[in-house]
Amino acid sequence: MNKASGPTNYDELRGAIAQRHRTLSGRLQQIAEFVLDHPTDVALGTVAEVAQRSGVPPSAIVRFAHALGFGGFTEMQQVFRSRLVAGVAPSYKARLARMKSEEKSVLGRQPAAVLSRFVSEAQSALAALSQSVHARELDAATAILAKARDIYLVGLGGSFPVATHLAYVLRKLGRRVVLLDGTGGSIHEQSHAATRDDALVAISFRNYYTDTARLFAELVGRGVPTISITDSLLSPIAEGASVVFEIQDMPEPALRTLVAPMCLVQALAIGLDLAVD
Repeated sequence: MNKASGPTNYDELRGAIAQRHRTLSGRLQQIAEFVLDHPTDVALGTVAEVAQRSGVPPSAIVRFAHALGFGGFTEMQQVFRSRLVAGVAPSYKARLARMKSEEKSVLGRQPAAVLSRFVSEAQSALAALSQSVHARELDAATAILAKARDIYLVGLGGSFPVATHLAYVLRKLGRRVVLLDGTGGSIHEQSHAATRDDALVAISFRNYYTDTARLFAELVGRGVPTISITDSLLSPIAEGASVVFEIQDMPEPALRTLVAPMCLVQALAIGLDLAVD
């Protein structure tokens, strides 16, 4: 068999999966979503174990590897293992799993245990944020915002507090902001004036808010430069975005913590203010 021609590092692999996701069969799409959500399981498991966890036969895992240009599962697995060698170890996830198991019987009776769990999840989310966000992405997002005439913000449902906070900070810094809140079902009317001279910051996490995804696609289609804050490269607000910030949630969290996205939008706003001074 010829030497594999698949991606050579984890970032390239993630990009290749996101790019090809729509062209894959339903079963291979299922595998794509699993491997992006559970990269450590892929790095450390056998093909049989990965197949069992993702709910597909082992032969489908091998087909998925071939679809990405690898000679087989082992060659694809080496790229996932390179992620661990680089130091992106999931120790915080393991600690959370142990903590939740130990506290399961007392969470309903001891508010202090509930607080401890949320604090631990928030700390872990911030640690993951510092590993996943790079200077090039922050610089690119800041450049987009600096050029924008108006900055449109959309984050509905559970993401609304993040969008609202970003709007508050940007307005305090003297930026022109349009918060797309959809009041009265008017979200498309609120965004009708957005052009290529503006910018959109879209925020959405699983389960993705339908109106956010629709509006994102509409503004991307108009050529509006877009910054997405989401939890997966397969998110409906990832494809077509100028910059994507991926903030993965903790496995089976008590409740999605907003600490990481709040920290990120604050960094974007203050970074923008410093860049234009």
